[in-house]
Amino acid sequence: MILFYNPKATRPRNRRFPLSILAIAAVVEGKEEYAIVDGNLDPDPTESLVAILKERPVKLLAVTVMPGPQTVGAVASCREIRSRFPNLPIVWGGYFASNYTAAALNANYVDYAVRGQGEQTFLELLEVIRGHRDPKDVAGLSYKMPDGTVRQNPERPMRSLDDFPWYPYHRLPAEQYLLPTFLGRRTAVHQASLGCPYRCNFCGVVTFSGSREKMEAPARTEGILRHLVKSYGVDAVQFYDNNFFLREDHTRELADRLAPLNLRWWCEGRTDVMMKYSDGTLEALRRAGCTMIFFGAESGSNAILKEMNKDLRAEDTLALASRIRRFGIVPEFSIIFGNPKDPEGDTRECIGFIRQLKRLNPDSEIIVEHYTPVPQRARMYGDVEDKVQFPTTPDEWATEHWQRFATQKDPQTPWLRPATKELIDNFELVVSSRWPTVQDIRLPHWGRLALKALSSWRYRLGVYRAPLELKWMQQVIELRKPKAESL
Repeated sequence: MILFYNPKATRPRNRRFPLSILAIAAVVEGKEEYAIVDGNLDPDPTESLVAILKERPVKLLAVTVMPGPQTVGAVASCREIRSRFPNLPIVWGGYFASNYTAAALNANYVDYAVRGQGEQTFLELLEVIRGHRDPKDVAGLSYKMPDGTVRQNPERPMRSLDDFPWYPYHRLPAEQYLLPTFLGRRTAVHQASLGCPYRCNFCGVVTFSGSREKMEAPARTEGILRHLVKSYGVDAVQFYDNNFFLREDHTRELADRLAPLNLRWWCEGRTDVMMKYSDGTLEALRRAGCTMIFFGAESGSNAILKEMNKDLRAEDTLALASRIRRFGIVPEFSIIFGNPKDPEGDTRECIGFIRQLKRLNPDSEIIVEHYTPVPQRARMYGDVEDKVQFPTTPDEWATEHWQRFATQKDPQTPWLRPATKELIDNFELVVSSRWPTVQDIRLPHWGRLALKALSSWRYRLGVYRAPLELKWMQQVIELRKPKAESL
Protein backbone atom coordinates (compact mmCIF):
# COMPACT_ATOMS: atom_id res chain seq x y z
CA MET A 1 0.00 0.00 0.00
CA ILE A 2 1.10 3.59 -0.73
CA LEU A 3 0.27 6.39 1.67
CA PHE A 4 -0.11 9.88 0.18
CA TYR A 5 0.08 12.88 2.49
CA ASN A 6 -0.87 16.49 1.81
CA PRO A 7 0.18 18.52 4.90
CA LYS A 8 -1.97 21.44 6.01
CA ALA A 9 -1.32 24.57 3.95
CA THR A 10 -4.35 26.79 4.47
CA ARG A 11 -7.42 27.56 6.55
CA PRO A 12 -10.47 25.30 6.11
CA ARG A 13 -12.46 27.84 4.09
CA ASN A 14 -9.62 28.05 1.55
CA ARG A 15 -9.34 24.30 1.14
CA ARG A 16 -9.05 23.07 -2.46
CA PHE A 17 -8.42 19.77 -4.26
CA PRO A 18 -4.82 18.62 -3.54
CA LEU A 19 -3.84 18.56 -7.21
CA SER A 20 -0.23 17.45 -6.69
CA ILE A 21 -1.35 14.36 -4.79
CA LEU A 22 -4.13 13.64 -7.27
CA ALA A 23 -1.65 13.83 -10.17
CA ILE A 24 0.49 11.06 -8.66
CA ALA A 25 -2.50 9.05 -7.49
CA ALA A 26 -3.83 9.11 -11.06
CA VAL A 27 -0.89 7.12 -12.42
CA VAL A 28 -1.27 4.37 -9.79
CA GLU A 29 -5.08 4.26 -9.81
CA GLY A 30 -6.21 0.70 -10.50
CA LYS A 31 -2.62 -0.58 -10.21
CA GLU A 32 -1.72 0.05 -6.56
CA GLU A 33 -3.64 0.19 -3.33
CA TYR A 34 -3.35 3.64 -1.78
CA ALA A 35 -4.84 6.05 0.74
CA ILE A 36 -4.81 9.84 0.91
CA VAL A 37 -4.48 11.86 4.12
CA ASP A 38 -5.10 15.59 3.67
CA GLY A 39 -4.04 17.88 6.51
CA ASN A 40 -6.33 20.58 5.15
CA LEU A 41 -9.24 18.27 5.92
CA ASP A 42 -8.02 16.07 8.76
CA PRO A 43 -7.68 17.82 12.18
CA ASP A 44 -4.96 15.35 13.28
CA PRO A 45 -3.26 14.04 10.13
CA THR A 46 -0.26 12.58 11.94
CA GLU A 47 -2.44 10.27 14.01
CA SER A 48 -4.42 9.34 10.90
CA LEU A 49 -1.17 8.36 9.19
CA VAL A 50 -0.10 6.36 12.24
CA ALA A 51 -3.46 4.57 12.39
CA ILE A 52 -3.14 3.43 8.78
CA LEU A 53 0.47 2.36 9.30
CA LYS A 54 -0.57 0.25 12.28
CA GLU A 55 -3.35 -1.47 10.35
CA ARG A 56 -1.84 -2.01 6.90
CA PRO A 57 1.57 -2.84 5.43
CA VAL A 58 2.69 0.40 3.73
CA LYS A 59 5.54 0.40 1.19
CA LEU A 60 6.06 4.16 0.92
CA LEU A 61 4.94 7.45 2.48
CA ALA A 62 4.77 10.10 -0.27
CA VAL A 63 4.52 13.72 0.90
CA THR A 64 3.94 16.83 -1.20
CA VAL A 65 5.53 19.95 0.29
CA MET A 66 5.35 23.63 -0.60
CA PRO A 67 7.66 26.18 1.10
CA GLY A 68 5.73 28.05 3.77
CA PRO A 69 3.01 26.72 6.10
CA GLN A 70 2.97 23.27 4.50
CA THR A 71 6.58 22.72 5.53
CA VAL A 72 5.58 22.99 9.19
CA GLY A 73 3.07 20.15 8.97
CA ALA A 74 5.35 18.02 6.81
CA VAL A 75 8.23 18.31 9.28
CA ALA A 76 6.10 17.52 12.33
CA SER A 77 4.39 14.50 10.76
CA CYS A 78 7.45 13.00 9.09
CA ARG A 79 9.58 13.40 12.21
CA GLU A 80 6.95 11.52 14.22
CA ILE A 81 6.47 8.82 11.57
CA ARG A 82 10.22 8.22 11.33
CA SER A 83 10.51 7.82 15.11
CA ARG A 84 7.67 5.29 15.24
CA PHE A 85 8.23 3.49 11.91
CA PRO A 86 11.98 3.84 11.27
CA ASN A 87 12.05 1.43 8.31
CA LEU A 88 9.30 3.11 6.29
CA PRO A 89 10.74 4.91 3.22
CA ILE A 90 9.65 8.55 2.97
CA VAL A 91 9.74 10.60 -0.24
CA TRP A 92 9.10 14.33 -0.59
CA GLY A 93 7.89 15.93 -3.80
CA GLY A 94 6.58 19.33 -4.84
CA TYR A 95 8.24 22.73 -4.89
CA PHE A 96 10.20 22.26 -1.65
CA ALA A 97 11.82 19.05 -2.83
CA SER A 98 12.49 20.54 -6.27
CA ASN A 99 13.91 23.88 -5.15
CA TYR A 100 15.43 23.03 -1.75
CA THR A 101 16.55 19.48 -2.54
CA ALA A 102 19.68 19.53 -0.40
CA ALA A 103 17.78 20.94 2.60
CA ALA A 104 15.06 18.29 2.23
CA LEU A 105 17.56 15.43 2.21
CA ASN A 106 19.46 16.89 5.15
CA ALA A 107 16.51 15.73 7.28
CA ASN A 108 16.87 12.24 8.75
CA TYR A 109 13.18 11.63 7.98
CA VAL A 110 13.44 12.17 4.19
CA ASP A 111 14.96 9.39 2.10
CA TYR A 112 14.09 10.49 -1.43
CA ALA A 113 13.26 13.76 -3.20
CA VAL A 114 11.31 13.81 -6.47
CA ARG A 115 12.21 16.92 -8.48
CA GLY A 116 9.99 18.53 -11.08
CA GLN A 117 7.17 16.68 -12.81
CA GLY A 118 6.76 13.61 -10.65
CA GLU A 119 4.41 11.09 -12.28
CA GLN A 120 6.92 8.89 -14.12
CA THR A 121 9.64 9.42 -11.51
CA PHE A 122 7.27 8.15 -8.82
CA LEU A 123 6.38 5.02 -10.80
CA GLU A 124 10.06 4.21 -11.21
CA LEU A 125 10.71 4.94 -7.52
CA LEU A 126 8.14 2.26 -6.65
CA GLU A 127 10.28 -0.20 -8.62
CA VAL A 128 13.30 0.92 -6.59
CA ILE A 129 11.42 0.37 -3.31
CA ARG A 130 10.53 -3.16 -4.44
CA GLY A 131 14.13 -3.92 -5.41
CA HIS A 132 13.42 -4.10 -9.14
CA ARG A 133 15.38 -1.02 -10.20
CA ASP A 134 18.62 0.77 -9.35
CA PRO A 135 17.85 4.27 -7.98
CA LYS A 136 20.71 5.80 -10.00
CA ASP A 137 18.72 5.04 -13.17
CA VAL A 138 15.69 7.13 -12.13
CA ALA A 139 15.75 10.59 -13.73
CA GLY A 140 14.43 13.40 -11.56
CA LEU A 141 15.26 11.55 -8.32
CA SER A 142 17.61 12.65 -5.53
CA TYR A 143 18.36 10.30 -2.66
CA LYS A 144 20.73 9.34 0.13
CA MET A 145 23.45 6.80 -0.56
CA PRO A 146 24.27 4.16 2.09
CA ASP A 147 27.20 6.30 3.29
CA GLY A 148 24.88 9.30 3.81
CA THR A 149 25.99 11.30 0.78
CA VAL A 150 23.35 12.66 -1.57
CA ARG A 151 23.09 11.65 -5.22
CA GLN A 152 21.38 13.97 -7.69
CA ASN A 153 20.22 12.12 -10.78
CA PRO A 154 19.79 13.98 -14.10
CA GLU A 155 16.65 16.02 -14.72
CA ARG A 156 13.61 14.33 -16.25
CA PRO A 157 12.22 15.89 -19.44
CA MET A 158 8.72 17.26 -18.99
CA ARG A 159 5.83 15.50 -20.65
CA SER A 160 2.45 16.76 -21.77
CA LEU A 161 -0.39 16.55 -19.27
CA ASP A 162 -2.29 14.74 -22.02
CA ASP A 163 0.04 11.75 -21.48
CA PHE A 164 -1.39 11.11 -18.01
CA PRO A 165 -4.82 10.00 -16.74
CA TRP A 166 -7.52 12.25 -15.34
CA TYR A 167 -7.36 12.80 -11.60
CA PRO A 168 -9.27 10.31 -9.37
CA TYR A 169 -11.59 12.90 -7.79
CA HIS A 170 -13.81 10.08 -6.56
CA ARG A 171 -11.13 9.11 -4.04
CA LEU A 172 -11.78 12.32 -2.09
CA PRO A 173 -14.87 13.75 -0.35
CA ALA A 174 -15.38 16.30 -3.13
CA GLU A 175 -18.10 18.19 -1.26
CA GLN A 176 -15.55 19.33 1.31
CA TYR A 177 -13.34 20.92 -1.34
CA LEU A 178 -15.93 22.76 -3.44
CA LEU A 179 -16.36 25.85 -1.28
CA PRO A 180 -17.69 29.39 -1.89
CA THR A 181 -15.43 32.07 -3.34
CA PHE A 182 -16.08 35.39 -5.06
CA LEU A 183 -16.31 33.35 -8.27
CA GLY A 184 -19.11 31.01 -7.24
CA ARG A 185 -20.66 28.79 -4.60
CA ARG A 186 -18.82 25.60 -5.60
CA THR A 187 -15.30 26.50 -6.69
CA ALA A 188 -12.94 23.84 -8.01
CA VAL A 189 -9.29 24.11 -9.03
CA HIS A 190 -7.62 22.83 -12.16
CA GLN A 191 -4.19 23.00 -13.79
CA ALA A 192 -4.33 23.11 -17.57
CA SER A 193 -0.57 23.51 -18.08
CA LEU A 194 2.67 22.87 -16.24
CA GLY A 195 5.70 25.14 -16.05
CA CYS A 196 6.50 28.49 -17.63
CA PRO A 197 8.80 29.34 -20.57
CA TYR A 198 10.13 32.55 -19.01
CA ARG A 199 13.19 32.86 -16.75
CA CYS A 200 12.34 35.45 -14.09
CA ASN A 201 15.26 35.15 -11.70
CA PHE A 202 13.24 35.47 -8.50
CA CYS A 203 10.83 32.66 -9.36
CA GLY A 204 10.92 29.08 -8.11
CA VAL A 205 8.95 27.82 -11.11
CA VAL A 206 12.09 28.10 -13.28
CA THR A 207 13.92 25.52 -11.17
CA PHE A 208 10.85 23.30 -11.15
CA SER A 209 10.20 23.33 -14.90
CA GLY A 210 13.44 24.51 -16.50
CA SER A 211 11.76 27.31 -18.49
CA ARG A 212 9.48 24.84 -20.23
CA GLU A 213 5.71 24.76 -20.41
CA LYS A 214 3.45 21.91 -21.43
CA MET A 215 -0.14 22.81 -22.27
CA GLU A 216 -3.11 20.50 -21.90
CA ALA A 217 -5.20 20.15 -25.06
CA PRO A 218 -8.29 22.40 -24.89
CA ALA A 219 -10.52 19.38 -25.50
CA ARG A 220 -9.12 17.65 -22.41
CA THR A 221 -9.56 20.78 -20.27
CA GLU A 222 -13.16 21.05 -21.44
CA GLY A 223 -13.78 17.36 -20.78
CA ILE A 224 -12.43 17.46 -17.22
CA LEU A 225 -14.33 20.61 -16.30
CA ARG A 226 -17.52 19.29 -17.87
CA HIS A 227 -17.11 16.20 -15.69
CA LEU A 228 -16.71 18.38 -12.58
CA VAL A 229 -19.78 20.40 -13.51
CA LYS A 230 -21.93 17.36 -14.21
CA SER A 231 -20.72 15.14 -11.35
CA TYR A 232 -20.17 17.67 -8.57
CA GLY A 233 -22.12 20.80 -9.50
CA VAL A 234 -19.01 22.98 -9.92
CA ASP A 235 -19.83 26.55 -10.97
CA ALA A 236 -16.41 28.23 -10.73
CA VAL A 237 -12.74 27.37 -11.27
CA GLN A 238 -9.39 28.69 -10.14
CA PHE A 239 -6.73 27.71 -12.68
CA TYR A 240 -3.43 26.99 -10.94
CA ASP A 241 -1.34 27.34 -14.10
CA ASN A 242 1.85 29.35 -13.70
CA ASN A 243 1.14 30.87 -17.10
CA PHE A 244 -2.35 30.22 -18.45
CA PHE A 245 -1.99 32.18 -21.72
CA LEU A 246 0.76 31.16 -24.13
CA ARG A 247 -0.64 31.09 -27.69
CA GLU A 248 -3.65 33.03 -28.93
CA ASP A 249 -5.00 30.16 -31.04
CA HIS A 250 -4.91 27.85 -28.02
CA THR A 251 -6.54 30.52 -25.84
CA ARG A 252 -9.31 31.17 -28.36
CA GLU A 253 -10.15 27.48 -28.75
CA LEU A 254 -10.17 26.99 -25.00
CA ALA A 255 -12.44 30.01 -24.48
CA ASP A 256 -14.90 28.76 -27.08
CA ARG A 257 -14.98 25.34 -25.43
CA LEU A 258 -15.46 26.70 -21.90
CA ALA A 259 -18.25 29.16 -22.76
CA PRO A 260 -21.09 26.57 -22.75
CA LEU A 261 -20.09 25.40 -19.25
CA ASN A 262 -21.22 28.70 -17.67
CA LEU A 263 -18.27 28.85 -15.29
CA ARG A 264 -16.65 31.89 -13.74
CA TRP A 265 -12.89 31.56 -13.46
CA TRP A 266 -9.56 33.05 -12.35
CA CYS A 267 -6.13 32.45 -13.87
CA GLU A 268 -2.61 33.86 -14.29
CA GLY A 269 -1.14 35.54 -17.35
CA ARG A 270 1.41 38.04 -18.70
CA THR A 271 0.53 41.56 -19.75
CA ASP A 272 2.79 41.57 -22.81
CA VAL A 273 1.23 38.36 -24.14
CA MET A 274 -2.33 39.55 -23.65
CA MET A 275 -1.62 42.93 -25.23
CA LYS A 276 -0.93 41.02 -28.46
CA TYR A 277 -4.33 39.34 -28.36
CA SER A 278 -7.12 40.68 -30.56
CA ASP A 279 -10.26 42.29 -29.18
CA GLY A 280 -12.13 39.25 -30.45
CA THR A 281 -10.08 36.92 -28.26
CA LEU A 282 -10.50 39.12 -25.17
CA GLU A 283 -14.24 39.23 -25.79
CA ALA A 284 -14.24 35.43 -26.15
CA LEU A 285 -12.54 35.17 -22.76
CA ARG A 286 -15.21 37.37 -21.22
CA ARG A 287 -17.97 35.20 -22.71
CA ALA A 288 -16.19 32.09 -21.45
CA GLY A 289 -16.46 33.35 -17.86
CA CYS A 290 -12.97 34.78 -17.33
CA THR A 291 -13.53 37.03 -14.30
CA MET A 292 -10.07 37.93 -12.99
CA ILE A 293 -6.50 37.48 -14.25
CA PHE A 294 -3.42 37.69 -12.05
CA PHE A 295 -0.45 39.45 -13.64
CA GLY A 296 3.06 39.51 -12.20
CA ALA A 297 3.67 43.18 -13.01
CA GLU A 298 6.44 43.32 -10.34
CA SER A 299 7.71 46.86 -11.02
CA GLY A 300 7.04 50.13 -12.81
CA SER A 301 10.74 50.47 -13.65
CA ASN A 302 11.99 48.92 -16.88
CA ALA A 303 15.51 48.89 -15.44
CA ILE A 304 14.40 46.77 -12.48
CA LEU A 305 12.30 44.53 -14.73
CA LYS A 306 15.46 43.93 -16.75
CA GLU A 307 17.38 43.05 -13.57
CA MET A 308 14.62 40.57 -12.75
CA ASN A 309 14.98 39.04 -16.22
CA LYS A 310 11.24 39.59 -16.45
CA ASP A 311 11.29 40.22 -20.21
CA LEU A 312 8.47 42.72 -19.71
CA ARG A 313 7.93 46.49 -19.99
CA ALA A 314 6.04 48.63 -17.53
CA GLU A 315 4.24 50.22 -20.49
CA ASP A 316 2.65 46.86 -21.30
CA THR A 317 1.21 46.65 -17.79
CA LEU A 318 -0.24 50.16 -17.94
CA ALA A 319 -1.70 49.56 -21.39
CA LEU A 320 -3.22 46.24 -20.34
CA ALA A 321 -4.79 47.78 -17.23
CA SER A 322 -6.59 50.31 -19.41
CA ARG A 323 -7.53 47.98 -22.25
CA ILE A 324 -8.88 45.05 -20.27
CA ARG A 325 -11.33 47.31 -18.45
CA ARG A 326 -13.43 47.43 -21.63
CA PHE A 327 -14.06 43.70 -21.36
CA GLY A 328 -15.09 43.62 -17.70
CA ILE A 329 -12.19 41.39 -16.66
CA VAL A 330 -10.53 42.42 -13.40
CA PRO A 331 -6.71 42.58 -13.52
CA GLU A 332 -4.82 41.60 -10.38
CA PHE A 333 -1.28 43.00 -10.27
CA SER A 334 1.54 41.94 -7.96
CA ILE A 335 4.15 44.62 -7.28
CA ILE A 336 7.47 43.85 -5.57
CA PHE A 337 8.71 46.56 -3.17
CA GLY A 338 12.18 46.97 -1.66
CA ASN A 339 14.84 46.56 -4.35
CA PRO A 340 18.03 46.00 -2.30
CA LYS A 341 20.07 48.55 -4.25
CA ASP A 342 17.74 51.43 -3.36
CA PRO A 343 14.79 50.22 -1.26
CA GLU A 344 13.60 53.73 -0.39
CA GLY A 345 13.64 54.96 -3.99
CA ASP A 346 12.12 51.73 -5.25
CA THR A 347 9.30 52.01 -2.72
CA ARG A 348 8.45 55.53 -3.88
CA GLU A 349 8.52 54.37 -7.50
CA CYS A 350 6.26 51.40 -6.79
CA ILE A 351 3.74 53.64 -5.02
CA GLY A 352 3.68 55.98 -8.01
CA PHE A 353 3.24 53.06 -10.41
CA ILE A 354 0.30 51.66 -8.45
CA ARG A 355 -1.35 55.06 -8.43
CA GLN A 356 -0.99 55.12 -12.23
CA LEU A 357 -2.61 51.70 -12.49
CA LYS A 358 -5.49 52.81 -10.29
CA ARG A 359 -6.06 55.93 -12.40
CA LEU A 360 -6.24 53.83 -15.56
CA ASN A 361 -8.39 51.10 -14.02
CA PRO A 362 -9.79 51.62 -10.50
CA ASP A 363 -10.98 47.99 -10.47
CA SER A 364 -7.38 46.77 -10.58
CA GLU A 365 -6.54 44.60 -7.59
CA ILE A 366 -3.11 45.21 -6.06
CA ILE A 367 -0.94 42.64 -4.29
CA VAL A 368 2.01 44.15 -2.44
CA GLU A 369 5.07 41.89 -2.18
CA HIS A 370 8.40 42.43 -0.41
CA TYR A 371 11.53 41.60 -2.36
CA THR A 372 13.04 38.45 -0.86
CA PRO A 373 15.86 36.46 -2.49
CA VAL A 374 15.40 32.76 -3.13
CA PRO A 375 18.11 30.18 -2.37
CA GLN A 376 17.83 28.23 -5.61
CA ARG A 377 18.70 31.09 -7.99
CA ALA A 378 21.72 33.32 -8.58
CA ARG A 379 21.64 36.56 -6.63
CA MET A 380 20.40 39.62 -8.48
CA TYR A 381 22.24 42.00 -6.19
CA GLY A 382 25.32 40.07 -5.09
CA ASP A 383 26.83 41.03 -1.75
CA VAL A 384 23.63 42.73 -0.57
CA GLU A 385 21.63 39.52 -0.79
CA ASP A 386 24.49 37.39 0.50
CA LYS A 387 23.72 38.78 3.95
CA VAL A 388 20.77 36.35 3.98
CA GLN A 389 21.96 32.92 5.13
CA PHE A 390 19.33 30.39 4.14
CA PRO A 391 18.32 27.35 6.20
CA THR A 392 19.93 24.03 5.40
CA THR A 393 17.19 21.76 6.82
CA PRO A 394 13.39 21.58 6.69
CA ASP A 395 13.31 21.99 10.48
CA GLU A 396 14.93 25.41 10.11
CA TRP A 397 12.54 26.39 7.32
CA ALA A 398 9.67 25.42 9.64
CA THR A 399 10.69 27.90 12.36
CA GLU A 400 8.60 31.03 12.83
CA HIS A 401 11.34 33.35 11.55
CA TRP A 402 11.73 31.53 8.24
CA GLN A 403 8.01 30.97 7.90
CA ARG A 404 7.55 34.73 8.05
CA PHE A 405 10.33 35.12 5.50
CA ALA A 406 8.87 32.53 3.11
CA THR A 407 5.37 34.03 3.29
CA GLN A 408 6.71 37.62 3.14
CA LYS A 409 4.68 38.56 6.20
CA ASP A 410 7.78 39.99 7.83
CA PRO A 411 10.86 39.04 5.81
CA GLN A 412 13.24 41.16 7.97
CA THR A 413 15.67 41.58 5.10
CA PRO A 414 18.73 43.55 6.29
CA TRP A 415 18.53 46.18 3.55
CA LEU A 416 14.95 47.24 4.33
CA ARG A 417 14.93 49.93 7.02
CA PRO A 418 12.07 49.79 9.55
CA ALA A 419 10.77 53.17 8.32
CA THR A 420 10.62 51.90 4.73
CA LYS A 421 8.95 48.67 5.78
CA GLU A 422 6.39 50.71 7.73
CA LEU A 423 5.70 52.91 4.69
CA ILE A 424 5.11 49.85 2.51
CA ASP A 425 2.75 48.30 5.04
CA ASN A 426 0.85 51.56 5.59
CA PHE A 427 0.47 52.17 1.86
CA GLU A 428 -0.82 48.63 1.40
CA LEU A 429 -3.39 49.19 4.13
CA VAL A 430 -4.57 52.48 2.62
CA VAL A 431 -4.92 51.02 -0.89
CA SER A 432 -6.68 47.87 0.29
CA SER A 433 -9.08 50.00 2.35
CA ARG A 434 -9.78 52.46 -0.44
CA TRP A 435 -10.54 49.56 -2.81
CA PRO A 436 -11.46 46.48 -0.72
CA THR A 437 -10.85 43.30 -2.69
CA VAL A 438 -13.84 41.66 -4.31
CA GLN A 439 -12.32 38.33 -3.29
CA ASP A 440 -13.22 38.74 0.39
CA ILE A 441 -16.77 37.39 0.38
CA ARG A 442 -17.01 37.67 4.17
CA LEU A 443 -16.53 41.44 4.15
CA PRO A 444 -19.95 42.98 4.87
CA HIS A 445 -21.28 45.85 2.74
CA TRP A 446 -21.16 48.27 5.66
CA GLY A 447 -17.53 47.34 6.21
CA ARG A 448 -16.65 48.13 2.60
CA LEU A 449 -18.32 51.51 2.83
CA ALA A 450 -16.59 52.32 6.13
CA LEU A 451 -13.14 51.41 4.83
CA LYS A 452 -13.63 53.42 1.65
CA ALA A 453 -14.86 56.47 3.56
CA LEU A 454 -12.04 56.40 6.10
CA SER A 455 -9.27 55.90 3.53
CA SER A 456 -10.37 58.13 0.65
CA TRP A 457 -8.77 61.34 1.99
CA ARG A 458 -5.53 59.55 2.77
CA TYR A 459 -5.22 58.11 -0.71
CA ARG A 460 -6.22 61.35 -2.41
CA LEU A 461 -3.61 63.38 -0.48
CA GLY A 462 -0.95 60.65 -0.35
CA VAL A 463 -0.94 60.54 3.47
CA TYR A 464 0.06 57.05 4.60
CA ARG A 465 1.60 57.66 8.01
CA ALA A 466 -0.04 56.09 11.09
CA PRO A 467 -3.38 54.86 9.62
CA LEU A 468 -4.65 53.96 13.08
CA GLU A 469 -8.29 54.46 12.17
CA LEU A 470 -8.00 51.93 9.34
CA LYS A 471 -6.36 49.36 11.59
CA TRP A 472 -9.09 49.87 14.14
CA MET A 473 -11.85 49.52 11.54
CA GLN A 474 -10.34 46.35 10.15
CA GLN A 475 -10.30 44.87 13.65
CA VAL A 476 -13.95 45.82 14.14
CA ILE A 477 -14.90 44.25 10.81
CA GLU A 478 -12.94 41.08 11.53
CA LEU A 479 -14.74 40.64 14.84
CA ARG A 480 -18.12 40.93 13.12
CA LYS A 481 -17.43 38.80 10.07
CA PRO A 482 -19.38 35.54 9.70
CA LYS A 483 -17.53 32.78 11.53
CA ALA A 484 -18.87 29.83 9.58
CA GLU A 485 -15.93 28.09 7.89
CA SER A 486 -18.13 27.34 4.90
CA LEU A 487 -17.87 31.00 4.05
